[in-house]
Amino acid sequence: HEQRQLCDMLRVPRIFGKVAVGATVGGAAYIFTSSTAYASDQLHSATYPWSHNGFMAAYDAASIRRGHQVYQQVCAACHGLKRIAFRNLVGVCYTEDEAKEMAAEKEYTDGPDDTGAYFERPGKLSDYIQSPYKNENEARYANNGGLPPDLSLITKARHGGADYIFALLIGYRAPPAGVVIAEGQHWNPYFPGGRIQMPPPIYDGGVEYEDGTEATASQMAKDVTTFLAWAAEPEADERKKMGVKFIAGLALCGAAAGWYKRFLWSIYKTRRISFH
Repeated sequence: HEQRQLCDMLRVPRIFGKVAVGATVGGAAYIFTSSTAYASDQLHSATYPWSHNGFMAAYDAASIRRGHQVYQQVCAACHGLKRIAFRNLVGVCYTEDEAKEMAAEKEYTDGPDDTGAYFERPGKLSDYIQSPYKNENEARYANNGGLPPDLSLITKARHGGADYIFALLIGYRAPPAGVVIAEGQHWNPYFPGGRIQMPPPIYDGGVEYEDGTEATASQMAKDVTTFLAWAAEPEADERKKMGVKFIAGLALCGAAAGWYKRFLWSIYKTRRISFH
């Protein structure tokens, strides 16, 4: 018995020692990771109060429509949106007739027909928004070697999400003293490395909004970022509504279970069995 007590007394310092070492290593790793992230060669964007953030918040449909207009007139010249079909726009920011009209303006290769030949046809609601380039080589050739990314999931694919996209769009600056920029490149401190192939895409008055909103550069950046955030998660609003319904149903089930336990089982909890 005394030997067991002695072993237990010796084991406690060992356990605390292991915990202390683990905490030290974990803390050092966290500090190293954080310092490495913030010592990178790019400026980190601020955190903006997006209207669609939050458990009960929904996307701004008017902003999505304006953002799609910016995408159509500015971004679509270089970037595709291959995971969004025209039907996804119906009921969100366009009517069915408006979406059909937009789709019909595009030409899509279809076939083969009865003769085995492929043909061009107007787009329809089930078609996805295609890239302006036929392949990667054509895209690089047209953009001085740079490859414009598809924007379907861009807010999910970039650290910082919507905050990063917004900061990047309005973050073009003159290069600091001593920094050499190659021909065809531009300086943007929010882009990794600072040097970016894409020229400043937006400027004041770059588009004329259908609803009369003043098209400042920041307004255009905010709207197209909202549109791209929606494009990455077009089901987000429905998912939030389903979550509210689920939680409400779960609360009702919990109340019913509590009532059932409290009243219907009370006779068993208060029953006394006597053997005399």
